[in-house]
Amino acid sequence: MKLIIQIPAWNEQEHLPETLAALPSRIDGVDEIEILVVDDGSTDRTAEVAREAGAEVLRMPVHRGLAVAFSAGLRNAVERGADVIVNTDADNQYDARDIPALVQPILEGTAQMVIGDRQVGTLRHFSAMKRLLQKLGSWVVRRLSGTAVRDATSGFRAISRSAALRLHVFTRFTYTLETILQAGEAGLKIVSVPVLSLIHISEPTRPS
Repeated sequence: MKLIIQIPAWNEQEHLPETLAALPSRIDGVDEIEILVVDDGSTDRTAEVAREAGAEVLRMPVHRGLAVAFSAGLRNAVERGADVIVNTDADNQYDARDIPALVQPILEGTAQMVIGDRQVGTLRHFSAMKRLLQKLGSWVVRRLSGTAVRDATSGFRAISRSAALRLHVFTRFTYTLETILQAGEAGLKIVSVPVLSLIHISEPTRPS
């Protein structure tokens, strides 16, 4: 069982070392873990920093946007033989200690996509209006996709190989909602697991 942890990154040389250092090197039920940094046309040393830390790098020649980087990473991870793909952020806003919990439903065969539920209502740096909009947006996505996803905009997620082969992102800047809607339409099993975003306990490294 091969897990690839993909990290879309754009000009993240400052935060990337901490993010990479926090990633797990062993997970029960996983034989091999590989790190893939998708460098979205960075103009700083993002690619070099990633390689120095031992990560594989998929270098995009120009900046195309987060959704394009996410989709390119999925395709590359499948080509590299990934059985499970975890997507996380380069700025270390997600707690890497939750990655085993994210992949567990896929390892058990009970889900094809797992979304990390940040429990948006408890995020200190989100305004009351933003928390309300996040909840409303997730409710709409649940209705449209026929799923029980609680945090539809969370980018912290695990995806099985079979699901990755069926997802196609057509926008440039967001993939979170589109992929859930596609997965729901395809009848894929999606579950949520609670995760502790590091921004529960510290200030975010940049605005969300």
